[in-house]
Amino acid sequence: MGAGGLWVRAAYTALSGALTLGLFLHRTDLQKQEERGELLQPLTFVLLGLCSVLLYFKVSLMDPGFVKPEEEEKASKSEEQSIVIPQVPSDIKMRRCGYCMVKQPMRAKHCQECQHCVRRYDHHCPWIENCVGEKNHPLFIAYLSVQLLVLLWGGHVAWSGLYFEQSWDWLKYNIFLLVSFLLIVVFTIVVLLLLISQLYLISCNTTTWEFMSHHRISYLRHSELENPFDQGVILNLWRFFCSCHLTAWEKIYFHRNNEPV
Repeated sequence: MGAGGLWVRAAYTALSGALTLGLFLHRTDLQKQEERGELLQPLTFVLLGLCSVLLYFKVSLMDPGFVKPEEEEKASKSEEQSIVIPQVPSDIKMRRCGYCMVKQPMRAKHCQECQHCVRRYDHHCPWIENCVGEKNHPLFIAYLSVQLLVLLWGGHVAWSGLYFEQSWDWLKYNIFLLVSFLLIVVFTIVVLLLLISQLYLISCNTTTWEFMSHHRISYLRHSELENPFDQGVILNLWRFFCSCHLTAWEKIYFHRNNEPV
């Protein structure tokens, strides 16, 4: 873990904790419910916030699908390894990365920040200080969904504590709650737009990198299809959320391109 990643994760944890604590210290709906002994919603809000933090650290610290040099040797020696490392047809030539010198499976890309090639590379996310790839992409979507729910609820709670008056005393007492509400609004917009764009790309079985760099990616430029990995919305979503193993995208690519029109 680099120093930059440590600071980002610490900042996220501190900000999440400070915003949550602030909502309980001001005259919001959560504080009123707590005073009345109605603890269901306050506890649910805290648990949901804790869940978002745990998902954040899970996605941030897990292997996003790094392509490892030893996989080449293991794949050739063990048939059982094919469960973990997808096998591709022998006539398909895999590109060797010019940075880390591993054979890149199709849809993999070398990340300059992580210094690794990542399977089904989507993007490097500076907020989690990790790549989003084939192994952690579903959890990344789960994290965004839970985080959006927490932000929407937190925004409603913060708004419930704001009673506007034209006085300096009111501003001094409510400045933290007002700033919290504005921050929550900004984060909600960012997370909502990111989640919508991610779900759209997933439904098409494409990645952010492929969408933004279609004209520069050789296997997309030379394909007879606009998107050689698109198998329909339902199958795309099932493969993304329900598949328990890595996918040999080369097989799907050549199968789709050889389908009769």
